[in-house]
Amino acid sequence: MKKAYFNWSSGKDSAFALYKALKSEIYDIRCLFTVIKRDGSKIAMHEIGMELLKRQAEAIGIPLTVLELDVTASPNEYKMSMEMQMEKFKKEQISTALFGDIYLQELRDKRIANCKKQGMQAEFPLWKINTDELLKEFISLGFKSIVTCVDGSVLDESFVGRIIDESFLNDLPDGVDICGENGEYHSFVFDGPIFCNPVEFEIVQRYHKDYPDETNTLQNRYWYLELR
Repeated sequence: MKKAYFNWSSGKDSAFALYKALKSEIYDIRCLFTVIKRDGSKIAMHEIGMELLKRQAEAIGIPLTVLELDVTASPNEYKMSMEMQMEKFKKEQISTALFGDIYLQELRDKRIANCKKQGMQAEFPLWKINTDELLKEFISLGFKSIVTCVDGSVLDESFVGRIIDESFLNDLPDGVDICGENGEYHSFVFDGPIFCNPVEFEIVQRYHKDYPDETNTLQNRYWYLELR
């Protein structure tokens, strides 16, 4: 079996990719790896904090490895921090990095290139699976996931806090990727066949953040759900 680490986002694609990887019996997954923001210790966009990450890892039964990065870190600082972490993995004879990407070729190529530079092999358990079939199988297997972030330019705030089920899929507007692969929405998985027990959480609040677009002339609004 290939010794691997799994790039864990806390959301549905990660959970389903992990499920597929474990079912394949190809990989010996040594840890879930997550990068979090040092100011507030949350995963970017998903806005999931350390305590919930720990609960997920405990319920899954795979150790959690976290790399904390300052949000103001330069690309070079990020690169150096990642290189140091990869060296730690290699000392544990880990040679494979697993990702939950589905079809974004440019992102896949970038991950493969970055891993190759570090002497790692990048692999993608969900690659090119039909997204409609993927999410319907995800739901039918008993995975439970709550939406924690939506891009307000494509989905309104009412989608935040919804459970990803058949009703959710039916309500997605035309043009929105069913899996949110283009960043339309993000989620937190709290139950399913990879968990020995449901992950307990409570909803704290719904809030929004505005981000400048590439021209700094318009504000893009994102809606979030704070969990704890």
